[in-house]
Amino acid sequence: MKSPTELRKRLARQWHNANLRENRLLQASHWPLSLNIGKPNPQLVVENPAALREHIRQWKTIDVGEVHWKPQNYRDTSAPLSVPERWILHSPSDWIAACENESLHQEFSHFAGIVKASDPIFHHIILRQRSLVMARDAKEVILACQVALKLSPGIAAGKPLRALSLAGCDSKFFERNRALLILMLSVRFGEAVRDQGLEAFLGAAEDKEHWLLIASLQDELLPFQQMRVRASELMLKPMPASHIVVVENEKCLHQLPPLPDTIAILGAGLNLSWLKADWLRQKHVLYWGDIDTWGLSMLAMARRYLPQIKPVLMTKAVFDKCAEQSAVIETTTAGNEPPAGLSRHESLLYNYLLSQKNGRLEQEFIPESLVYSIKVILKERTPLQLGI
Repeated sequence: MKSPTELRKRLARQWHNANLRENRLLQASHWPLSLNIGKPNPQLVVENPAALREHIRQWKTIDVGEVHWKPQNYRDTSAPLSVPERWILHSPSDWIAACENESLHQEFSHFAGIVKASDPIFHHIILRQRSLVMARDAKEVILACQVALKLSPGIAAGKPLRALSLAGCDSKFFERNRALLILMLSVRFGEAVRDQGLEAFLGAAEDKEHWLLIASLQDELLPFQQMRVRASELMLKPMPASHIVVVENEKCLHQLPPLPDTIAILGAGLNLSWLKADWLRQKHVLYWGDIDTWGLSMLAMARRYLPQIKPVLMTKAVFDKCAEQSAVIETTTAGNEPPAGLSRHESLLYNYLLSQKNGRLEQEFIPESLVYSIKVILKERTPLQLGI
């Protein structure tokens, strides 16, 4: 038999399941919800009647939903005992009230306000992307829904995204809500948004002030050991090396070993559309990012632009080796579901990181001995070597 406390904990855990949360909040067919309490066993009735009385007392105090009682015959009692059999909850508000958890109550109110004020086409995204939605004020998410409804292919007509004023959004709106807007636009227009990138899909000018750090990992490949190049120019100017290492953060340059016939391109972050450059398709290109949900999301984005790109040092084995000393909390994740474009193992890693208290391993905390294994990858150039 189960106490009210046990079932409350189960209901609270279920709130964190994206599928259950979406289905129960959007589909009337999932209600009422019937929870089995279980019957007291005959041994308890005989040996611990006080525990049985306390069990019955606890269920009599429940004032959320309905508790169904059933007469139960026991050999050692003179008359049938009325025992709680099932707990019936009739609505999402019953579900949250039953949890008796203030944090969940606040989340539920946050979601409810947004869903009430937004177009139903986005309800699926809102309810599944818990981390993105909870990290934002309700008004910001509602505005994102309104902006996403007004956007269409090519609408920017060559202007930068910050110059688009739709539904009253400010100049930093697209920067703050990029991931959420891409998800919402994908609902309306399919994978074209992800495949082309937000700027290309909307016909917006790329950020002309985004500069990438270019570093030669072998002497005499470039006129300078290090140089900065605009992303838009990099698309047009082939690099002379056979091997290209794309690195998420430019502060990791000092960790890279000397590598023959290799150039590193660092500091791209989310600005990866330059990977569409035709000249890169003739190169052996590696990608190294943080081992967190954002790093894996950037890998998926990079792969959409350049399918041949291969990740390095972004595996569960590397994370587990370094996690105890170096992993930290990822305060805002890229989403509750792995993005399209990841391999099966990468998707498993994404979900594994979401399950960890400390689910973020930054590049600069990976030991030099592991980073230097890139030498082996470049020498062998086989997919099996990429699992280090």
